[in-house]
Amino acid sequence: MVYPWSMPATDDLQFPPAFTSETEPAFTGKAPLESWGRYPNYNANVVSLHWQGDYPRVIDGVHHGVLPVGLGRSYGDVGLLKDGTLVKTTAMNRLLAFDAETGVLTAESGISLAEILDFSVPRGFFLPVTPGTKYVTLGGAIANDVHGKNHEGAGSFGNHVPAFELVRSDGTRLLCTPTENPDFYAATIGGMGLTGLISWAQLRLKPIASRLIDYEGIQFHGIDEFIAIKKQYANVEYTVAWLDCVSTGRNFARGVYMLGEHAKEPGELKSSPEPKLVFPIDAPAFALNKLSITAFNTLFFHKQIKSHVKTQQDYEPFFYPLDKVLHWNRMYGKRGLVQFQFALPWETSKEGTIAMLQEITKSGLASFLAVLKTFGDVPSLGMMSFPMPGFMFALDFPIKPGITMPLMQRLGDMTKEYGGRLYSAKDACMTPDQFQAFYPQWEKFARFKDPAITSSFWERVVGASFTGRSVRTVGR
Repeated sequence: MVYPWSMPATDDLQFPPAFTSETEPAFTGKAPLESWGRYPNYNANVVSLHWQGDYPRVIDGVHHGVLPVGLGRSYGDVGLLKDGTLVKTTAMNRLLAFDAETGVLTAESGISLAEILDFSVPRGFFLPVTPGTKYVTLGGAIANDVHGKNHEGAGSFGNHVPAFELVRSDGTRLLCTPTENPDFYAATIGGMGLTGLISWAQLRLKPIASRLIDYEGIQFHGIDEFIAIKKQYANVEYTVAWLDCVSTGRNFARGVYMLGEHAKEPGELKSSPEPKLVFPIDAPAFALNKLSITAFNTLFFHKQIKSHVKTQQDYEPFFYPLDKVLHWNRMYGKRGLVQFQFALPWETSKEGTIAMLQEITKSGLASFLAVLKTFGDVPSLGMMSFPMPGFMFALDFPIKPGITMPLMQRLGDMTKEYGGRLYSAKDACMTPDQFQAFYPQWEKFARFKDPAITSSFWERVVGASFTGRSVRTVGR
């Protein structure tokens, strides 16, 4: 891929120009849009933004609100706006500067993590934090303050963003750093795109010597064994576990603990090939059931012949196992899926996780994408960031009428009872009562929200309706 460089590397941060072009923003008109989970599905107007300087005139006169969006990998409605205007930033994907001594890259917000890796890996650099997919934009990673397998040592994504520019709906451009406009800096990291358009951002990359990961896989039976392995391998950089949330009895909460470190020996450094596998059709509703998922979980648990294996593997299957199959969300059928992702504090992590696993098992609703890991003590810089020290658990559930949504309500209430919170970027079911308990700072955050920007998520969890360029809070 050839990148158009538009500014030199520099130690003194300067505003890149407010790019403008004779190319008009591309309006695609109103169309039904869905999240990555395929639920919910709303009509919205879509405009593709090519140049940051066009943003104020694009949103001028919009009456039902706007929302900057990237590649649409959020599971719920945080990236949707019913009957509003979605401003797609993926055409704003230019690299602006790179300092090979510090590893600091400056790029427009619409560049994807995949594109950053295509540029950085051949030069011996890697993302400081990465979620489970590389098909998210730089702006989206900041707006959702994504986390990775190395949270205990590295914190979340925003901890590695020294600066970004925020363009407000009135045309104001704010340079945001921990010391300059620090309130907008904190509100935008994890702010779900509601504070303005991130036009460009800096990202501090980390050096690597090879594409390879030194990998270990360890089978465990139960949460106590998971905790014991975590303590034994406390100094390993990347840790995550797959958990069987279907089996009962002696196999209850069994799983595979997966550990990794970047290989220290110099090795191959090149870009990744494009994925070729495509999930071709929407799977029938009956395909994912307790029987089929139980069979998958048994095979996955026993896929490694020994209980403890050590090997080397490419970073792609370690960090992005699902990215090798395009449109994998089709396996959940036309109804789609919802993700339940919680964080619990240390004092309730074990008890709460076991209780919710029991509730899931009792419901009969199975999940084969179940991930358990731990968050560390590195504080997030975002006002509305998700991580807290303790357990993090994420599960994908197929939508089954009369079963899935009641279960999500029960699990959300249990998360509240155990003092945890749900992840807004993955949510489609949180109630206003739950959200406002999970994020009591939401009213402070609302003071930094751009008056022209809203989302279906925000209107759902805050109980707000959009009126012109201001928000009227219902019932207050």
